[in-house]
Amino acid sequence: MIAQIYVDDIVFGGMSDGMVKHIVSQMQTEYEMSMVGDLAYFLGLQIKKMEDSFFLSQSKYAKNIVKKFGMDSVSHKRTPAPTHLKLSKDEGGTSVDQSLYRSMIGSLLYLTASRPDIAFAVGLCARYQAEPKVSHINQVKRIFKYVNGTSDHGILYTHGCDPILTGYCDADMDRSADDRKNTSGGCFFLGNNLISWFSEKHNCVSLSTAEA
Repeated sequence: MIAQIYVDDIVFGGMSDGMVKHIVSQMQTEYEMSMVGDLAYFLGLQIKKMEDSFFLSQSKYAKNIVKKFGMDSVSHKRTPAPTHLKLSKDEGGTSVDQSLYRSMIGSLLYLTASRPDIAFAVGLCARYQAEPKVSHINQVKRIFKYVNGTSDHGILYTHGCDPILTGYCDADMDRSADDRKNTSGGCFFLGNNLISWFSEKHNCVSLSTAEA
């Protein structure tokens, strides 16, 4: 097994040089290793190291997928979806290319690794991959238009903040026009740093806002 080690605070959590060297020497006894320097690009994620912070983005990937689907020359949108977005199966609507729709959704789902701002809209559109309609792909294109104008957006992580865990959560009520199931969303911060987020549909129908 070959391991590539990035000598960077984002991996070693601000350890001293001595501790890092000790860990590396221990791992070299078990694995064939190569030292590749500071972490800057990994699996589509770009990491920019600054004096007291890191900036994570998928700028290059975002620009590539926008260009791939021919959305790089269209007008930008200020939001990924309308304020009161509601999609349905739209059984009477015109069908669209299923392979194209799934490819667009798959590309956007990977982008949510650093873009929580599109997680809800992408998750909602992903529900209609079995029988996509024009109304669905129009919403997907809107997300691409938003991404086209915000491709350099990402997440900033800073050092030295208070390690207090804070969570925020919300849920809608009767949002789905197909089955009345709700969608919950939430995010968690460690100090000022966003460390986790989600947007997912419930498995059952809630009977009240509190229950949702």
